[in-house]
Amino acid sequence: MRGFVTPDRTTLIASSHRTLALSEKMAPGDGIASSDEVRAAAEIAADHLILFDMDRLAVENGSVISSALFGALAGSGALPFPRAAFEEAIRASGKGVEASLRAFGAAYARAQAKSDETAPSRPVAPITQTQPAQGPARQVQHWQELAAQAEALPGADMALRGLRRVVAFQDLAYGREYLSHLTAFARQDSGDGRLAEAAAKHIANAMCYDDIIRVADLKTRKSRFDRIQTEMKAEEKPVLLTEFFHPRGEEIISLLPARLGAWIESRPKLAAWIDRRLNKGRRIRTHRLRGFVLLYLIAGLRRTRRYSLRHKIEQAHLQNWLSLCQQTLPQKYDLAIEILLCRRLIKGYSDTHSRGLSKFSRIMETLPLLAHRDDAAEWVARLRTAALQDAEGKDLEGAIETVISFSSTVPATPPP
Repeated sequence: MRGFVTPDRTTLIASSHRTLALSEKMAPGDGIASSDEVRAAAEIAADHLILFDMDRLAVENGSVISSALFGALAGSGALPFPRAAFEEAIRASGKGVEASLRAFGAAYARAQAKSDETAPSRPVAPITQTQPAQGPARQVQHWQELAAQAEALPGADMALRGLRRVVAFQDLAYGREYLSHLTAFARQDSGDGRLAEAAAKHIANAMCYDDIIRVADLKTRKSRFDRIQTEMKAEEKPVLLTEFFHPRGEEIISLLPARLGAWIESRPKLAAWIDRRLNKGRRIRTHRLRGFVLLYLIAGLRRTRRYSLRHKIEQAHLQNWLSLCQQTLPQKYDLAIEILLCRRLIKGYSDTHSRGLSKFSRIMETLPLLAHRDDAAEWVARLRTAALQDAEGKDLEGAIETVISFSSTVPATPPP
């Protein structure tokens, strides 16, 4: 795109393993680019392409990807230096020399073969068995009872996954609420399991909304530190870890008790004053005791989450959404499923959550224009697809204009 690679002279050396670009992560839906298309573009743009999974090769040889890239560069013949000169540069570094030379040699041989990778990328690791529940005997017994209820429902696998997520998000009582919502839909499933599976997945997602408490909890879990340590290949070496937070004032207010938070929100000047003082980026070093304890204490607010303004808002939204699905289900089974699937539009927190919620609301406002149509489910699916196309929602608004064009009823004006 920027002209650095040209078909008349460039040797392009790249690893085929995937690290998602920021634009892929920011997409409202599945924004992952096709690896085949990227490869095809590289083949067209470059005079010679050397492409294989250098990350896997480096790991297999106990080294890091820079050693494999260095070996591929040497093996490409694009530079007028002998192999010995490259190897001497590795030895001069004095760090991980033997492992680096092994990775260098393996990549050199691959590049000398003058062929692109034809083998599949790194295989997906098999899903490990879930560890048995641990903790006080009474709580373990309660968990086993809830798990047995989930396994008895249609779409049991998804129901059990949803239950695990909800309980991890809050507690066992929250898990019972989840099963209560899910059971109401499972009893009305026509037998193909689509309704029960959609309900199991998206009710769990709705109940496990992202807030500062959840973010702090995820960032202070031991499993996360272990994963970072492994990915960085640090072994026993210390890792310096800096977390970036940029909470808005309304997110802090939403953590307050519901009545107090609502009282502040009803006073725009006070809410704006709070936002001016809190709406700023913060770098928290969780490898230090002070930074870790700060996030750990915020994660501990999970015990008070049920009394917060945010939880009250999320519960009201959940009830309205599920009530609409229940009202639609007896007459239009497929439409009820599409309404459930629209929940995937809402994710993240801060601005990302606001954009997703706005798109979801626009589709729900347009629903009365479609409810009488036989193809209502198809149109809701089209609107949802349009909403996932771009972050700004221009495609969605265009699709809604199309719906309005063949309807005599104008939808209600969206809330500001």
